[in-house]
Amino acid sequence: MSDTRTQSDKQLTFEEFKEGVINDYKLAIESREASLIGRREVLTGKAKFGIFGDGKEVAQIAWSKVFKNGDFRAGYYRDQTFMMAIGQLTTQQFFASLYADTNHENEPASAGRQMNGHFTTQSLDENGNWKDLTAQKNSSADISPTAGQMPRLLGLAEASKVYRENKDLKSFTNFSKNGNEIAWGTIGNASTSEGLFFETFNAAGVLQVPMVISVWDDDYGISVHAKYQTTKENISEILKGFQKDEDTNGFEILNVKGWDYPSLVETYEKAEKIAREQHVPVLIHVNEITQPQGHSTSGSHERYKNEQRLKWEQEFDCIKKMREWMIMSAVATEEELVDIEKAAKKVAREAKAAAWKNFITPIKEEVNTVAEMIEAAAAKSSNSEEVSAMASTLKSTMDPLRKDAISAARRAVWALRNDGDASAELKNWLEAENVKNKDRYNDYLYSQSDLSPLRIEEVAPIYSDDSKEVDARIILKENFDRLLTEKPEVLIFGEDSGKIGDVNQGLEGLQDKHGEGRVFDTGIREATIMGQGIGMAMRGLRPIAEIQYLDYLLYALQIMSDDLATVHYRTKGRQKAPVVIRTRGHRLEGVWHSGSPMGSIINTVRGVHVLVPRNMTKAAGFYNTMLESDDPALIVECLNGYRLKERTPDNLSEIRTPLGVVETIREGSDLTLVTYGSSCRIAMDAATLLDEMGIDMQVIDVQSLLPFDRNHDIVKSLANTNRLVVMDEDVPGGASAFIMQQVLEEQGGYKHLDSKPLSITAKAHRPAYGTDGDYFSKPSADDIVEQVYAMMHEADPARFPAI
Repeated sequence: MSDTRTQSDKQLTFEEFKEGVINDYKLAIESREASLIGRREVLTGKAKFGIFGDGKEVAQIAWSKVFKNGDFRAGYYRDQTFMMAIGQLTTQQFFASLYADTNHENEPASAGRQMNGHFTTQSLDENGNWKDLTAQKNSSADISPTAGQMPRLLGLAEASKVYRENKDLKSFTNFSKNGNEIAWGTIGNASTSEGLFFETFNAAGVLQVPMVISVWDDDYGISVHAKYQTTKENISEILKGFQKDEDTNGFEILNVKGWDYPSLVETYEKAEKIAREQHVPVLIHVNEITQPQGHSTSGSHERYKNEQRLKWEQEFDCIKKMREWMIMSAVATEEELVDIEKAAKKVAREAKAAAWKNFITPIKEEVNTVAEMIEAAAAKSSNSEEVSAMASTLKSTMDPLRKDAISAARRAVWALRNDGDASAELKNWLEAENVKNKDRYNDYLYSQSDLSPLRIEEVAPIYSDDSKEVDARIILKENFDRLLTEKPEVLIFGEDSGKIGDVNQGLEGLQDKHGEGRVFDTGIREATIMGQGIGMAMRGLRPIAEIQYLDYLLYALQIMSDDLATVHYRTKGRQKAPVVIRTRGHRLEGVWHSGSPMGSIINTVRGVHVLVPRNMTKAAGFYNTMLESDDPALIVECLNGYRLKERTPDNLSEIRTPLGVVETIREGSDLTLVTYGSSCRIAMDAATLLDEMGIDMQVIDVQSLLPFDRNHDIVKSLANTNRLVVMDEDVPGGASAFIMQQVLEEQGGYKHLDSKPLSITAKAHRPAYGTDGDYFSKPSADDIVEQVYAMMHEADPARFPAI
């Protein structure tokens, strides 16, 4: 780790300065050598893929000097030197990541779940409890999608503003020291072409949060030159309109060469002072960066860079330029630098060897164990020659992977199927390994801590003769009021959420009561609303991020899917972002705001709980449950339910709606209809009409799609009725297909069917406008009656004659 300090608040002797610069140079050489070795490891087959930070070493070392405990990074896969410089990545861990080592001790960022270059620090201990984030340097878990790190960066920076301004958060000392932390972002120059970058940049300028964005500019986006990427081929030039002055908000914009060591140090000191003290965002355009090995191991940059460019990159390599400057400034001699370089390269080679040994040794042990078991089984087999050959093939595998041992064991069991208990030892081994591999590769999609929402028991609403009947929005408003009063870490924000109290008045008056720092408006920018929620949740706050309508969620779905839904999984339980996303949908009339793309949503956000309450009392219970837990959730309120009357529970502050627990809202014996949300009311209307026709339909409200019916209550109903109907206003094959799969396959409901299962869905298109458009586009009570009656007619035509 580099500990050079050249800030004005610490006067260094020349010897101290010299020692610090030499340490920086050592680290730059070690990191570069790691990149060079890493590429060779991929090309020789020891690693699957490689992407490296070569060419950015000096800039990242300069940045590391001003990165303090409590600060957060939201970067991308070029920042290895920085992570090494702040002491959060060793070269050996760098190689462990390259090999996808699943041992969390060897590869602490993701335990092999992410490819190399994806950097993470651990915000949680092994039990899922928060660490003291102010006592460590923090990196939020990286993602690969271009510019996808930017929205989260906004939330990480905004958290500092919240902690500085909300005096009720003074006790949250594990998360902030008076809001003095900076959120540092990095992005490649070509990726600034993405809308996510511009949306985040604009939002940060409006909010004035302590954010510093470094743009590593090497003139290319893989093979595509900047002239095809950016107007004027210069991102800082075209962002000049965002430059802050005395009378306006905005950014401070700085430019620096990526090979100029002293200027880089000075520039980062200046940026830190502005952001940390003034809470003004800063853009540092680090230009004239090189990328000596090209974009990644998937190709060579010689294919698209001409001879002149390649020659320039050799001349202006940042390490070469730093070396020249060190000699010119009498920091080191040529001879000293040669010795330093040799020593640093040796350290990198030794780190590689140690990481490979740690990775391959347990796998080889597994391979040898399986080979021995197969050979022992072959001696008992009538098919001994074939089985023995499997062991020989396995033992001869050069640089085996864990899958080689597992696959060989499974295939040996197949070959031994006619040999009695010859495969017993292999089967027992496979069973034990399946448990280990579930932990290695599959667990931690959701919280496994004591704060998991699945551990929170139901608290049902209690009513009395004094329970008032009110517009349902009032129940939500009173519940949000209580949450804001009791939990200073809760914030609610979104388009029109603040001043007018949301478009449906569920937050009416709460900004006036709790202040603009707790309930506030945002711009029309769903991706960064989601990012605000993710970043603030990563820093101990409990944001409720409002997306005004369900179909607007599509603007934010990429961030929700690639970032939020995977945080806990891709860090193997060492980071979390328990943001609650509030939105509303179902049954509005017209092409827009009326969609119910639940199939799209649930198939892209595994890792986020998807909750679909049928009324506002249920919704309030879900908010209460989730804000006691440590998982993220999407709560979809019924858009046409705010003005309907509901009784106010006497225990409103105590109700908890459980996750993954269905509710039977009408008993019946002839068939089971499963639905959710606003569709419940339509199903109940249809059930009344069917009752008049002699059909007794049971209606089950799913309540939550993710998780789904954890107690398997639907199949219990199906065992009695023997007929299943799934009614849903999603497109055909949307959420209804998921429900069918869960009930028929996962729960084994197919065993109880006496009739073909039926799905009643919306048409494949968006709903046409108006009441008639809704009637002819989405399932109505009439549709349910006719299709259910047809099902019963087929089963018993004598009792139910054709209509």
